Amino acid sequence: MQAKETVFADLMQGRTQQFQVPLYQRTYSWSEKQLAQLWNDILEQAELLDSGASASTHFLGSVVLAPSPQNEATFPRWLVVDGQQRLTTLSLALVAIRDHIAEGQPDEAERIDEEYLINKRKHGDEYFRLLPTQADRPQFAAHLRSLPAEQTAGDRVASAYRFFRRKLVEAEDAASTRDILRIEQAITSRLTLVVVSAERGDNVHRIFESLNNTGLKLSQADLLRNYLFMRLPTRGEWVYETYWLPLQASLTNDELEQLMWLQLVLDGDDRVRRQDLYAAQQKRFENGETGEAARTEAEIEDYIKELHRRSAHFRKMIHPAEESAPVVRGHLRRLHDWQAVVTYPALMLLLDRRARGELDDDETARALSYIESFLVRRTLCRVATNNLNRIFQAVPAQLPRDMPVPDGLRQLFSADNRQWPGDEELRDKIRSAPFYQYGRPNQRKLVLQRLEESYEHPEPVDFDAAQLTIEHVLPQSPGDPWMQMLKGDTDEGESPEDLHSRLQHTLGNLTLTGVNAELSNHPFERKQGLLQGSHLEMNRRIAATERWGSAEILARADDLADRAVRLWPAPLRGVGRAERSRDWSLVHQVLAALPHGTWTSYGDLAAFVGSGAQAVGNHLAKTDGVVNAYRVLNADGKVADGFRWTGQDRGDVRAQLHADGIRFTAMGAADPAQRFTSGDLALLVVDAEEEDEAAGAGEAAREGTEQPGAETRAARFLRQLAADDTPTTVAAVRELIAGWEQLGGWAGHGAGETMTSAFLMLGSAGGPGRGIWPMVLYPGSGRGGTAEVVFQHLARRQPFTERSLRAELLDRLNELEGVSLPQGKLELRPGFRLSVLDDERNREILLRTLGWFKDRWEERGTV
Repeated sequence: MQAKETVFADLMQGRTQQFQVPLYQRTYSWSEKQLAQLWNDILEQAELLDSGASASTHFLGSVVLAPSPQNEATFPRWLVVDGQQRLTTLSLALVAIRDHIAEGQPDEAERIDEEYLINKRKHGDEYFRLLPTQADRPQFAAHLRSLPAEQTAGDRVASAYRFFRRKLVEAEDAASTRDILRIEQAITSRLTLVVVSAERGDNVHRIFESLNNTGLKLSQADLLRNYLFMRLPTRGEWVYETYWLPLQASLTNDELEQLMWLQLVLDGDDRVRRQDLYAAQQKRFENGETGEAARTEAEIEDYIKELHRRSAHFRKMIHPAEESAPVVRGHLRRLHDWQAVVTYPALMLLLDRRARGELDDDETARALSYIESFLVRRTLCRVATNNLNRIFQAVPAQLPRDMPVPDGLRQLFSADNRQWPGDEELRDKIRSAPFYQYGRPNQRKLVLQRLEESYEHPEPVDFDAAQLTIEHVLPQSPGDPWMQMLKGDTDEGESPEDLHSRLQHTLGNLTLTGVNAELSNHPFERKQGLLQGSHLEMNRRIAATERWGSAEILARADDLADRAVRLWPAPLRGVGRAERSRDWSLVHQVLAALPHGTWTSYGDLAAFVGSGAQAVGNHLAKTDGVVNAYRVLNADGKVADGFRWTGQDRGDVRAQLHADGIRFTAMGAADPAQRFTSGDLALLVVDAEEEDEAAGAGEAAREGTEQPGAETRAARFLRQLAADDTPTTVAAVRELIAGWEQLGGWAGHGAGETMTSAFLMLGSAGGPGRGIWPMVLYPGSGRGGTAEVVFQHLARRQPFTERSLRAELLDRLNELEGVSLPQGKLELRPGFRLSVLDDERNREILLRTLGWFKDRWEERGTV
């Protein structure tokens, strides 16, 4: 057996050969969470290549190879005993890069093919440099050969390919334009692998077992603590009792690890990753050693003293109430509520400089206001968050030293590629962008809260005590009176539905209220009375208008924009900042992520990005290389008149759509069930860490958690359901919940004070990872209650990470009369009306389906 460190390029290129994944191996199974982590590592290595830094490569893991029984001297073949997931992922990333550049750089695309992906002069299965297991082979081969393929239930291969296509669009659309071939170089030469090559007769199973038999891992903080106290032979006990014990008592292990990492960053190591903390700090200590034991012990003691001193700053960041200065405390509280962990390097620097006397409280608050503005303006303008870690980690090393700290911080954030939106862009996005569909729910609420505070009401609302939620004044599900009113506000060629889609989620139409359920989708005249009685100034101003249409929403947006400009300072001008033209990157990203068998319309896409349908159409018609642009159709599902391919002519667009799984009606329109609305599009680009929050993770609780004498959540759910559905439907939902409990599940109810919900739960109560739920039942808001099937949540819970199981769940649900969930929404959260449960046979089918779901979940550890 031989083991050596290598990179993907050295392993794959240079000769005709093949790596075969044995049939007994599991199919390709990487989820988006794993793909996202790898992508971040790839981008980090690409940036190191750009900067010319001589930092270490990224270790990806091991690959165990054994000679294939089909091995030939002129055509070496290897069995991939371990590491097939890594090799398949890297190959798919290179296929995506090849396809991304194929039109503009065909020679480079051909080079990638021949160096890493194919055996040019071979045929059949021998053509592929990597040959996946049989279940994955059709999809993998179709992508490698650039052929359309029918996507089956087990299409993790297709999902990974779409992920990399979308991320490449993001990378190229970013203001800091990356060379795509630099990303290829990072994949092929900066991700290291340990390749273990077995000889014939070696026990490859034993090798695999030893590589994967890992026990409970020590944290980086545990490792570093042990190292530190091994280096304190004489003063260890005193240092431990004086500094370490209080430090350990004031912070959790995770917080302590974060503090240790921040100390490295403040000391100038702006590239260190938290998972490399131990090795990086150990290297600093050993490189700084003088050979004199007493001196070294003193240095270790000084390091622990500094940790202890800075722990007080860290506690103020995570517990803002401990900050004594009100002007600073307010900013820290808002950043904490924003969940702005990414800003910690900058916050620690500011609090540390203040402690050293370099800043007073007012200067610290001014610097913090720039950080808050940087985050809020980017959120309002829908700037991607994927580079925030790098920006804030670089603050200690890049902060200008020839000016006061607040001014230096503002100049740094205003610099090229920081993407801090100016006033003009901010005003435009507040008028047009669907704010409700971007960022986290807590962040949207904080923006509205801060805008309400700007009115400086003499008796301000106690937001901590008030149970406020975000209300759409123009409802999400408007009735006929609303649509009749909008009909008079439409632009030429625009339908009332298009106008509603364009306006409903913009900031001008959103407010905070404690009576969301009562407001519902009632006519504006009914809402006026409720809003007039509100303690919030912004609601009283809405109530003072005579109607609530396009002009009123835009006028309010302009007023809020004026307040936003005053609240959140703008970047400096003339600091080499690249002014951005209209940002179409979100359009490119979401189209690249469209699942097989789905289409969207110009109006849906325009509502999603905060633009107009005509502007979207003009952009797609004039821009080469936009992935899936031909799957944008008119609202009626028909191809736009005068459609022309950009770049290479690919023939009949209807034939291409059919190959992509789009069905057509007898009238020649795309199946409306396969259409992605603006809300569906928003779910395609949601951050992985936001998925649980969007699906309601952590909200569900068993009965008995309410205050004594208060209405139970279950009673509130049924009351709200009865307000909008027939007694027959309410009785059917009661029967469904009772049947679920007989199966061994339980009903958890959402924590919303105004509008609640019912989660059909299995497992433990609490946050993500400790339970699972196939669907959530919601009371209606004028159009009847709905059952939302949370496929997006299930995709991250075993065993439903297997797409085939989620597909079977969808098929079983589609057996219900009146339910037709499209395959294309298998990564989203589609729903159906609760009224379909009025049919007894439908209830029986649904309970059988839920029983099947429970059985699969309970079997998850036995396969």
